Amino acid sequence: MQTLGINSPSSDGAARDAEGARPGPGRDLSPLLAGAATAIGAAGALLALTDSASALRAPCALFFLLAAPAAAIAATLRGLDPFGRALSALAGSVVVNMLVAQGMLAVHRWSVRGGVVAVTSLSLALVLLTLIGGRISGKHVQS
Repeated sequence: MQTLGINSPSSDGAARDAEGARPGPGRDLSPLLAGAATAIGAAGALLALTDSASALRAPCALFFLLAAPAAAIAATLRGLDPFGRALSALAGSVVVNMLVAQGMLAVHRWSVRGGVVAVTSLSLALVLLTLIGGRISGKHVQS
């Protein structure tokens, strides 16, 4: 037999729905921010790959180059607390970008398109390895 606890009202007096989130303007905005970040990153990659002359090309491409590897690294670091995961993912993202740039400069094949493609492929490979590694070890990665 299961014991059911009594839910007391919150100290701030705000009503909560069945999932524990507050209704109204104070609700969780994480999905909205994740969607906006994805849209900005996709726009940055697209503007960089098409060699657009838009003023938004540089900031959106820079956001993509930092966010894509950071998201892939953060997916592999699920055991850390959120601040540690974000800090490690951002540092790893800078390292990935520097290694790609250094490698392309060393072989005299530097191009903006090539850099975006290389960072994208490395990020996708890391995400795929994380997903495959989770399934092999028996841990299903849930998003």
